[in-house]
Amino acid sequence: MSDDTSGIREGEVATSLPAAFDAGLHFIGRIHTPWTRRADCPRNARESDALCTIEVSPAFAEGLADIEGCSHLWVLYWMDKARRDLVRQRPRHYDETHGTFALRSPARPNPIALSCVELVAVDGNRLTVRGLDCLDGTPLLDLKPYFASTDARPEAVVAWHAARRG
Repeated sequence: MSDDTSGIREGEVATSLPAAFDAGLHFIGRIHTPWTRRADCPRNARESDALCTIEVSPAFAEGLADIEGCSHLWVLYWMDKARRDLVRQRPRHYDETHGTFALRSPARPNPIALSCVELVAVDGNRLTVRGLDCLDGTPLLDLKPYFASTDARPEAVVAWHAARRG
C-alpha cells in the first residue's frame, strides 16, 4: 500500500459521484411507501407494519454487498417536503410546545430523519423493509447496520414525554 492515505485499498470499489450536490450531500436512492400525504403517514416508524421499498441508485448498489445478513438497519433520509423554519413546535396529540431539537418531528432546519427498520428482503438494489414513516419518493441519505449491542440504550429518557405518560 502506498503512503497516499486518500488512495483506495485492496478489495474496495469506488464509483463516480454525481457532478452536483443535493443539499450538500448525495442522495443515494429513493424510498417508496404507501403514503403520499403527511396526514396519512404514521406518527413514528413503529406505528406501521407496512412493507416499504428502499431503492438504491445503481451507482451505489455495490455498497449493498452483505447487507442481507443484517436483520435491522438504520435508514437516514431527507424529509424534503418538511418545513425548515420552526424552532418550537407542538406535536400532534400534545397540548404543549417544545423546542425542535427536543422532538423527532420532520420539521427542522436540516430535515434528516432516522428509522430503525426490519430488513425483510433484498432484490438487487431494492430492499424491502418494515418500519418507515415517510412519504413516497423520499430521498435516501444513508444505510447502516443496526447493532443491538451498541445502538440500544434502554435507560434513555425524554423527560417531557415520560411526564405525560406518567
